[in-house]
Parts: sequence; C-alpha cells; structure tokens
Amino acid sequence: MGCCSKSIGLDSLFAALADTTRLRLLNLMAGREVCVCHFVEILGQSQPKISRHLAYLRNTGIVVARREGKWMHYSICPVADEPASSVLAAALAALESDKQMQVDRARLDRVCCVPHDEEFHLLQKG
Repeated sequence: MGCCSKSIGLDSLFAALADTTRLRLLNLMAGREVCVCHFVEILGQSQPKISRHLAYLRNTGIVVARREGKWMHYSICPVADEPASSVLAAALAALESDKQMQVDRARLDRVCCVPHDEEFHLLQKG
C-alpha cells in the first residue's frame, strides 16, 4: 500500500478538513486501515458519497488506498510537510474528544473486532 508522504499545502489541508463527513472518515482511519464497506455501515451514507469524499482525501494526499478483492481499504498517509503534519495531528487529536466521533469509533470497533487472519480462518472452518 505504500504511503505517498506527499507535500500538502495548508490551504488544501484545511479545505479537506472543512467537511464533517471527511472528518468522520479520518477519525475512523486514525491508527488503522478501514474497508469502504465499514465506512458505509458506520456513517449510514451511500457508497458513492463515501467514495467521493475518500477520493477527495486521496487527491489531497492525506489518504492512500489498497485494493483487496472487490473492496478498497483506506488509511491515513504520513504528511511530509511539518506544518501540515502538525495540523493533521492536532485535528485527529481534537476528534478524539468529540462525542459523535467516539460513537463512530465504538461502532468500528464492533464491526472490526476480528483481525483479518482470524476472520479468514473462521470462514474456512464454517
């Protein structure tokens, strides 16, 4: 999945952060990779809308994607610029105390509680 460590201008970063759906997506990706199917389930929004916001984050250089079968998995990419990196880190830290963001993370923990290795083995047994 190689991260881009792309240079991001502060204006582009702030524009990417200026949307509630994109903030919720980033909140869910903080520290982990997430399948688009989980975003749709947790945020209760259509797959095309989620994909459009994820494409915006990818084009900005904040997020990278990896395909696994028919599903795309997304994660936050380290930002090369120190000012942009600090702003993104501060935004992610601020989201931790937001009630809606906490609810979203709790939902993700429930749907993603089984690591992929275990999930694969459980499917093989069943």
